[in-house]
Formats: sequence, C-alpha cells, structure tokens
Amino acid sequence: MMKPILLPCLAAAIAALAFAVPPALTPAAAQINLNMSIGTPPPPPRYEVVPPPRHGYTWAPGYWRWEHDRHVWSEGHWMEAREGHHWEPDHWVRHENGWSHSPGHWER
Repeated sequence: MMKPILLPCLAAAIAALAFAVPPALTPAAAQINLNMSIGTPPPPPRYEVVPPPRHGYTWAPGYWRWEHDRHVWSEGHWMEAREGHHWEPDHWVRHENGWSHSPGHWER
C-alpha cells in the first residue's frame, strides 16, 4: 500500500536533484575569480633564455606573482599546445587603486 505514494515522492526528489546538482558541478562553478589590487608595482621582467621550439608545445614566459606580501618570480615553462589557440601570457595591469595580476590563458 505504501509503494504508490513512495514511488512518486522518490521520483520527485531525483528530478529535483537533476536540476540542482549539475550547475554546482560544472567546471565554471569550480573556478574562483579573485580580483585583488596591490599598491606595489611588479619588478621588471627577468630575462629568460627561451629554449629552442618543441613541436606540439607552447612556451609560457615567466612572470611575477604575488605571494606572502611580495613579488615572487615564476619561471617560464613549456605547455602542451592547443590546436587553434594561442597563449596570452600573465601580466600586470595598472589601475587607479594599484596593480592587479591578469593570469595567462588560452585564446582562440
């Protein structure tokens, strides 16, 4: 006698989860975008010797990152190339209230 009532309730609960859970599990929901301005400009970029080209790889140049209240150099490195994309390197942007880091990313 309980089965006819329990089955529709269970189906409704599953349907509700189907609508609520996927947006929370998408890659976009997992990304965190933290905008922070600092008053200290980054030092000039360091000179790096770029190794000879590697087929199927893209060179990501080094950049200054902000860590523990100071700029720390991240060395350049090879990344697997993405067909139809090019790498936009990390860089710092000056704003009215200071400086903010713009992370490197792939663009079509």
